Amino acid sequence: MPIDKRVASAAEALADVADGATVFISGFGGAGFPNVLIRALRDRGPKNLTLVVNSATHRYSYTHELIEAGLVRKVVCTAARGHTKEPSAFERLWMEGRIELECVPQGTFTERIRAGGAGIPAFFTPVGFGTELAKGKEVRSFDGRDYVLEHAMTADVALVRADTDDRYGNLSFRYAQMNFGPVMATAATLAVAEVRTTLDEPMLYEKVQLPGVYVDRVVTVAA
Repeated sequence: MPIDKRVASAAEALADVADGATVFISGFGGAGFPNVLIRALRDRGPKNLTLVVNSATHRYSYTHELIEAGLVRKVVCTAARGHTKEPSAFERLWMEGRIELECVPQGTFTERIRAGGAGIPAFFTPVGFGTELAKGKEVRSFDGRDYVLEHAMTADVALVRADTDDRYGNLSFRYAQMNFGPVMATAATLAVAEVRTTLDEPMLYEKVQLPGVYVDRVVTVAA
């Protein structure tokens, strides 16, 4: 029988995350934030992390707790501005030169991760050409249009929020909760999911939105 990928706690699921890890964190527009796993990672306390997350400052994500705890060396994101007129903890650290920022257009962000999961090392895109985001990057012309070379992204760990799992790690998501989770799981060495509900029986194949082959550990959380 295939291994049971369910673990007893978020702390157990993240027990071997090391200093210097690159961590994917899912979430977009208020949906799909793996906040239980984020807090477990904060409590574990690995240092010098690189976070790859859509927003560094989203009010519904606990990503800021990792930053405020001094665990993060660099953030790769599509949005870095806080939601109030006062600078966020991340913005203050960035302005003080204590944390690195790499800002990426959202479509490019997703494609870099998808490419990492597909084993594609780099690709050309017209997005960002002629802007500061393309500074220092290779540019080539195809059919009279200029394109920027972007490199794939992979990670040591992906933290993903889903709705339901089975013992084999198959996942289904609720509406927009899906967002970046599937591509992040494919491009990470260790993919960990938190879910609301777990099934004792195998999930019906038509319900599977992320196959368990991409998922290493799953923990059921209270909400």
